Amino acid sequence: MKILISMAHQNPGLFGFSPLKSSSFSIFHRPFSLYPIFASSSPPPSRRRPPPPRRKWTSFEEQNRKGKSPMERDKATSFNPPPSSDSFEFNKRRAAGLDKIDKPKKNLKRNTRTLNPTNTIAYVQILGTGMDTQDTSPSVLLFFDKQRFIFNAGEGLQRFCTEHKIKLSKVDHIFLSRVCSETAGGLPGLLLTLAGIGEEGLSVNVWGPSDLKYLVDAMRSFIPRAAMVHTRSFGPSKPPMDHYVLVDDEVVKISAILLEPSRLEESGSKTGETSVIYVCELPEINGKFDPKKAMALGLRAGPKYSYLQSGQSVKSDFKDITVHPSDVMGPSVPGPVVLLVDCPTESHAEELLSNPSMKSYYSCPDNSTDGAKLVNCIIHLSPASVTNSSAYQSWMKRFQSAQHILAGHEAKNMEFPILRASSRITARLNYLCPQFFPAPGIWSSQHVNNSINSTSLSKCFDSNLGESISAENLLKFTLRPHGNLGVDRSCIPSRLTSLRVMDELLSEIPEISSKTEEIKRLWNGLHSKMMIEEPWLGESTVPSCLENIRRDDMEIVLLGTGSSQPSKYRNVTAIYIDLFSRGSMLLDCGEGTLGQLKRRYGLEGADEAVRNLRCIWISHIHADHHTGLARILARRRELLKGVPHEPAIVVGPRPLKNFLDAYQRLEDLNMEFLDCRNTTTTSWASLEATRPEKITSSGNAEGSLFSKGSPMQSIYKRPSSPLTDNSSALPFMKKLKKVLGEMGLEELISFPVVHCPQAFGVVVKAAERKNITGDEIPGWKMVYSGDTRPCPQMVEASKGATVLIHEATFEDALIEEAVAKNHSTTKEAIDVGSSAGVYRTVLTHFSQRYPKIPVIDESHMHNTCIAFDMMSINMADIHVLPKILPYFKTLFRNQVVEDEDEEEEEETDDDSLISDKVPSFFIN
Repeated sequence: MKILISMAHQNPGLFGFSPLKSSSFSIFHRPFSLYPIFASSSPPPSRRRPPPPRRKWTSFEEQNRKGKSPMERDKATSFNPPPSSDSFEFNKRRAAGLDKIDKPKKNLKRNTRTLNPTNTIAYVQILGTGMDTQDTSPSVLLFFDKQRFIFNAGEGLQRFCTEHKIKLSKVDHIFLSRVCSETAGGLPGLLLTLAGIGEEGLSVNVWGPSDLKYLVDAMRSFIPRAAMVHTRSFGPSKPPMDHYVLVDDEVVKISAILLEPSRLEESGSKTGETSVIYVCELPEINGKFDPKKAMALGLRAGPKYSYLQSGQSVKSDFKDITVHPSDVMGPSVPGPVVLLVDCPTESHAEELLSNPSMKSYYSCPDNSTDGAKLVNCIIHLSPASVTNSSAYQSWMKRFQSAQHILAGHEAKNMEFPILRASSRITARLNYLCPQFFPAPGIWSSQHVNNSINSTSLSKCFDSNLGESISAENLLKFTLRPHGNLGVDRSCIPSRLTSLRVMDELLSEIPEISSKTEEIKRLWNGLHSKMMIEEPWLGESTVPSCLENIRRDDMEIVLLGTGSSQPSKYRNVTAIYIDLFSRGSMLLDCGEGTLGQLKRRYGLEGADEAVRNLRCIWISHIHADHHTGLARILARRRELLKGVPHEPAIVVGPRPLKNFLDAYQRLEDLNMEFLDCRNTTTTSWASLEATRPEKITSSGNAEGSLFSKGSPMQSIYKRPSSPLTDNSSALPFMKKLKKVLGEMGLEELISFPVVHCPQAFGVVVKAAERKNITGDEIPGWKMVYSGDTRPCPQMVEASKGATVLIHEATFEDALIEEAVAKNHSTTKEAIDVGSSAGVYRTVLTHFSQRYPKIPVIDESHMHNTCIAFDMMSINMADIHVLPKILPYFKTLFRNQVVEDEDEEEEEETDDDSLISDKVPSFFIN
C-alpha cells in the first residue's frame, strides 16, 4: 500500500482511487510477468519484434497535462484514499466525462487538393459490403487521381476498406442514396475515425436528401459537432427543381435527382421514403491534335500547338490566316456518364418511368431529344425484387447502349465471404474446435443450393436491354483513359471457399489434424466425467447450476470481440445470448452486429435470431458498443411487420435514449426504452419491496463506489445527469420483469462501473430449476463487465458467477494506458474473476493493436479463455472451456511471421486509416 501511494505522489494527477470492499482483491501488480500464451517456438532473431513502448497517455492527455501545474493536475484527477484501505487506479476525469474539456478543440480539416482535369485514371468500383450477408447496401467508389467519392456508407464499410487497403482518409465526399440504417449505418463510426486521424483530424462532405438532418440530429448525442459540420441535405424545394447540382468542378459534375414513391392521392412523402438517383458526368475529351494539318496551315512546331490544344486560336506563321482549334483538332469525345440508381420499391419504380428529369439521358428513339447525353454505365442499387419488375425493366430499356451493373441484394454471392481475413480465421477455428466454433452460416450447404447462377440471372432481362451483369466485389468500370472504357474484372478477388481454407491450413500446419482429434477425445472424455473430477483445474465438481443442464438452456455467441473500431479480424463488441425457444437478447450492439449474425447463422437463421430478440442491453454510449442498434431494430421491425408481437425492450444509459428518440423521426425502430439506472438493485427493490431478499441476492449494485463521500459520488449523481424517477419507469420495469420471466430469467441487474459517465455492467441470472431427482437447484449466473477499470462493484456483482465476460483491452505491460483510458489489462480482468470466485472467465474487447490474438500470460489462465468472433459457448460445455485454450498455440504459432509479411505488403501512408496500429507479438 505504501508503494502505491508513493507512486501516486510521484505521478500526481494520473490516478484516481477508491476504497475496495474486499481486502482479498488486489488489482495493482507491477511489473507483470509476460509469459504469453502460444510461444512454442521463437522466431528467428532477425524477425523478432521488440515490445511496444509503454505509453502513459494519449496525445491529447499529454497536451493537457503539459498545460497544467502539478497542483492543478493533482486537484483535477487524483484522490488520496484512507491509508488502511486497498485501492484501485482509474482516471477520474475520464470517468466523469471531463477529459473532453481537457482536449484541445479541433477544427477538423477537409482534404483540399489541386485537381487534375486531364485525369489519367478514373473509374467506378463496387465496394461489396453486404453482398454476401445482405445486411446492408453495397457502396460505390468513384475514383479520380486527386478526388474520391463514396456512395452509401452502410455498416461494415470501415472494416471492408481496412481489409482491401482503400484509404478512407482520401475520401472527399460521401453521398447517401437514402437516409436509413441500411445505407448510412457505417457513417457514425466513419466520421469518428476520420476525426481521430492525425493531430488535427479530418472531416468529409456528407450529402443526402432532406431526411439527412434527422440522422445528424441523432448523431449529435455521441459525435462531436466538428465531425458533422460539412453535412448537407438537399430538396425538396419550391418551386420543385429537376435536379440538384452538388459538385461541379474541372473533374466531374455530380447531380442528384429525387425519387418519391408514386401515390394515389396527394399526401406528401413520408420521412425516409425519398431516394436519390446520382448522375456523374465527366467533361468531354478534346479531339486529338493533328500536327500535319497544323503544318499545312503554316504553323511551325512550338508553343502555338499548345494554345490550339487548349482551345485558343492563333495566327499562322507563314500564311496570313487565323488558325482555329477546330482546324487542327479531331472531333471531341463526349465525357462518360454514370448513373447510380436506388429504387427501393416497385412504387418508386413506377414514379421512375414518369420522372421528367431523366429524359435527357434516354437513348431510345421514341424518347430521344436533341443533345441527348450518352449514358455509359448504370449501377443499380435496387433490390432484385424491383429490378425484375416489369416497370423497372421497361425503364431500363431506355438505355440500350449502357452497361447495366446489378448491385442490389443477390443470393448468388452468399457462399463467398467478402471479409476474407475474418472468414479464414473463423474457418480455421472451426476445423480445430467445431464444438466452440460452429461452421459459419455463410458457407453452409443450404445457401449454395439456393444460389442464383449468372445464366439464370441473364434470363430475367429482355434481350432488347443493353448488356446486364451482376456486380461482384471490387468490380470496376473504367472511365479514363477513354481507350479502356468498360468493365474491368482484374481486381475481383478469387473466391474463398471453406475447402480452400482447409487445404491452406493443412499445408501450413500438418499436425493440426491430430490436434483436432485430441480435442475430440478430450471433449468426449470431459463430458463423460463432468460431475466427477476436474483434476487439471484443481476443482472437485462443477457448480450445481450446471447439473444435467440441457443444451437448449443457454448459449453465448460472441459476435464481436474487438474494441474502438472494426478490424480485419475482430468486429466491435456484441454478445448474443441465445435462450432458444424462450427468446434471446443482445449485450451491446456495435456496428455490423446484424452482419455478424448472418455470418454465424446464415441468412434465414439470422432473421430468426433477430425475430426472437426480446431485450437489448447497452453498457454505455461509446460508438463501438451501440451503433449497430438501429440496424438490428429496423430489421426486426421489417421481419415482424404484420405479425402480432411486442416491441423490443432496449435497456441502456440515458444518453442512448436521446439518440434513439431523435433517430425514430427518421425510421421506426419499434422499441421501448428503459434507463440502466432503473434496473439496478435499488430500482428493482422499489418494484418488489415485498421481496427484498430476492432483490439483494446479487449484492448492492450501487454500493460504496458512488456513495456519499466517495471519489465517484459526483460522477454518478451530479446535477447534469439526475437519477431517473422510478415512478415513470415502473410500467416498463414491470414489462421487462414479465419478459425476463418468459425467457426463464430471474434477474437482469445493471450496476455502475468506472469508464465514462453512465457506464454499466450487467448481471443476468437464470431462474431456479429442478434436477432429475426433483430437487431445486439454482440457475446459472452470467456477468458482463462492459468497459471498465477493475473496481469493487465489479467484484461484488461477479461473486459466485458461473461465467464472467470481462473486457481485457490491453496487455499487462500497458497498465498506464489502461488506467488513462479506464480499461482493464488481461491480468486485471482475470484477477476480478479470481477474487469473485467466478467459475469461468472469458476475456474480450481486445485492442485492435492485437489483430488475431492478444498477449497473455498463460500461467494465469487456469479457468479463463480468450474470445474470438463467432465463438459459441453453450452452457453445457462451459466446464471444458479453459482446456481448449492451449490448442490455440498450434493454430497461431506463425502469428509473428504472418503479420510482418502482411505489413510489408501494405503501402506506407501517413493518412492510413488506423493511425496507431501496433501488431500482436509473442515473447519467450
